[in-house]
Amino acid sequence: MGIEIERKFLLANDHWRAAITRSAHIAQGYLVGVRALRDGTTRASVRVRISDEQAWLNIKSAELGIARAEYEFPLPLVDARSMLDTLCDGVLEKTRHHVDVDGWLFEIDEFLGENSGLTVAEIELPAVDASFPRPAWLGREVSNLERYYNVNLLEHPFTQWSVVERDASDAGLIQGAHL
Repeated sequence: MGIEIERKFLLANDHWRAAITRSAHIAQGYLVGVRALRDGTTRASVRVRISDEQAWLNIKSAELGIARAEYEFPLPLVDARSMLDTLCDGVLEKTRHHVDVDGWLFEIDEFLGENSGLTVAEIELPAVDASFPRPAWLGREVSNLERYYNVNLLEHPFTQWSVVERDASDAGLIQGAHL
């Protein structure tokens, strides 16, 4: 079983841009998404993702927190495009930037479309308690705030968030409001 240990952060400023080593366009949609997660009819999200000319099927357990079961399988690009077009309730698009800091990879996602204006940094860790660099551009952590999960951004996109949702503290003033 694959386990993903990932922490997610907002960004304090744009100084990370000077350190970008690679960028890619990503389009993804969910075959099993937020509605099934919310009503309890599934225990995992199932995602199709295309990044440039590669595609994957991803299955991730529906748990809040930084450690979740995750499985990923390569897909033929033509199949992935067909699945996004015919089987998904919407497509989330973003530009993913790779930024290396002291040997650690930060993946910075700039969301497009209905989620334009939202930019988050993610880092995958080898252990839940692993230490990692915290560059000055890394803002507050949002790993435990469900509204920042990609699966939720399709149903409740960033451009529709209230001022309270955009400014809620790390304590999660509205955590759980939008699974």
